[in-house]
Amino acid sequence: MLTLWWRSEINTVFQRQRPKTKDQRPKTKDQVLISNSRFQIPEFNFQIKKMIDYVSSTVEHIRRELGKIIVGQDEPIEQILVALLAEGHALIEGVPGTAKTLTVKTLSRIVNANFGRIQFTPDLMPSDITGTNVFNVATSAFNLRPGPIFTDILLADEINRTPPKTQAALLEAMEERQVTIDGELHRLSPIFTVLATENPIEYEGTYPLPEAQLDRFMLKILLDYPEEAQERQVVANWDAGFNSRRLSDVDIQPLTDADAIARCRHEVATARMEPGVQHYAVDLVRRTRAHPFIHYGASPRASVALLLCSKALAAIRGRDFATPDDVRDVARPVLRHRLSLRAEAELDGATPDAVITDILKSAEVPR
Repeated sequence: MLTLWWRSEINTVFQRQRPKTKDQRPKTKDQVLISNSRFQIPEFNFQIKKMIDYVSSTVEHIRRELGKIIVGQDEPIEQILVALLAEGHALIEGVPGTAKTLTVKTLSRIVNANFGRIQFTPDLMPSDITGTNVFNVATSAFNLRPGPIFTDILLADEINRTPPKTQAALLEAMEERQVTIDGELHRLSPIFTVLATENPIEYEGTYPLPEAQLDRFMLKILLDYPEEAQERQVVANWDAGFNSRRLSDVDIQPLTDADAIARCRHEVATARMEPGVQHYAVDLVRRTRAHPFIHYGASPRASVALLLCSKALAAIRGRDFATPDDVRDVARPVLRHRLSLRAEAELDGATPDAVITDILKSAEVPR
């Protein structure tokens, strides 16, 4: 009996000291990463993919609902969404009747944003934009009567028809997301965005925007005439009963998440741009300062705008990193309003877009 007990104890000790099998041994950190990469998506990468998918699905919903109202204009709409997600402002230039106002109004409804509109005229005063303190006889105190700038998405219609003094009332709001009235600071909406429009074919009675204010706009978006098939579709829609003055009759589905734009902006901010692509963006901007057709080139603010817009476009396209193609696609709307051409270049028919195209062809693309 003693011998049997001794053998049993020896076997137990050997079993405790015996090395574990290959599957039972604890894995090193590198082995865990390899295992995860072979059999399942790592948790961190899965979360990134989920967040980027949220941005692209949100944008797809906005595009789909805008398509119920707006026919065509895919590229301008994408650029408007880039400005919205990059926390910037956009200047929209197009001839009358190309659905500039309708696009902005519909977008506000889809993203559950408050919509404000200012029709700029030569007699408009700064207080008509920001608001003013009005004396209340009943309480013997001044009460703030907020102006239309206290909103989420502000449409500044025909902004070049008002004097520079009134145009400057937007500067603080666009840059700081705040306004100062009678020395008192008032915060604006976290998603405050200015989408301004101007008419490119009628300059009589207009006031060109100062360079300082033009630089505040992250993008300048050009709206051209629709194609023939698209214009026929517009006419067919109106013949079928559509009326842009009765948007409530159209079955527009707003975003279900009230904080969708704020969440998308956060994901865009966390996207990345590799150093090589950053150098490419900076190189494009610096080349505008040395081009023979340009009198004044773009400032470092343009380099930052290229970065932010490229990241927003990458997120819209379902990626968490920006590529040189993203930079190239946003280069024209980011730079076209920041360049001052020489007089002789304009006489030769040069345009900002043509110069930017020349710079894109000459710049070395990172691989």
